[in-house]
Amino acid sequence: MQSRVIRDRLVKEAESNVAIRVNDTETGDAFEVHGRGELQMGVLIENMRREGFELSISRPQVLFRDIDGQRHEPVEEVTVDVDDEYSGAVIEKLTMRKGELAEMRPGGVGKTRIVAHVPSRGLIGYHGEFLTDTRGTGVINRIFHEWAPFKGKIEGRRAGVLISMEDGESVAYALFNLEDRGKFFIGVQEKLYKGMIIGEHSRGNDLEVNPVKGKKHSNVRASGKDEAVVLTTPTRFSLEEAIAYIDNDELVEVTPKNIRLRKRHLDTHERKREAKSLGA
Repeated sequence: MQSRVIRDRLVKEAESNVAIRVNDTETGDAFEVHGRGELQMGVLIENMRREGFELSISRPQVLFRDIDGQRHEPVEEVTVDVDDEYSGAVIEKLTMRKGELAEMRPGGVGKTRIVAHVPSRGLIGYHGEFLTDTRGTGVINRIFHEWAPFKGKIEGRRAGVLISMEDGESVAYALFNLEDRGKFFIGVQEKLYKGMIIGEHSRGNDLEVNPVKGKKHSNVRASGKDEAVVLTTPTRFSLEEAIAYIDNDELVEVTPKNIRLRKRHLDTHERKREAKSLGA
């Protein structure tokens, strides 16, 4: 029922917006939605969320084109204006994303203008990083440049994630004992479920943890006050940031009240089977 309602809403959007195209998939409960970039898709999803829809979103994928028997991908011209001190970090990040520097020149007092040609898939999720690297002072503009031969693999997110292994509410004591494992996306007394992503692991692999396990109580009370648990402020994602963050085996769960991250397969055994089938 919900799938049909979502499909009808997407088809209605496509009828009034020529940039949107909706395709059915073999499963019947999922749809491929084609659009012009992350921003447009983010606006559509946010509108549907405010209308009361609940849906899960996979990581955006760039469409390729076969030209003369060779795989080509869209490349964008990226123009960046940053303070001189941040230009090195910007160039490094664009290069990591298979970008090629086309121009670099002074852009005013203490400013540098950088022009680079970067594959569109390399720019997915970059905007948030760019703001962080430039302390929010940089300005970036993107426009389609050309179709170019496929530029090879681009390194994705390097860190693994922390995955809840239990259903329930997050407990301060449990989160406090897990803080050395990474940074959290949740706070205390939040409803969790198995397979939900609750944080970023400090290492490159995924790690299942128990954030609902409370402190054991005994009949003996220690003298003095109980130790106060002070937690690091969790990272909160906007819709666009969440979609940019997830990996190919993850989803963003969108509801009118919440934006959550989850594994595509909630069951740990299913995740292991899929990883084995993919040779991971």
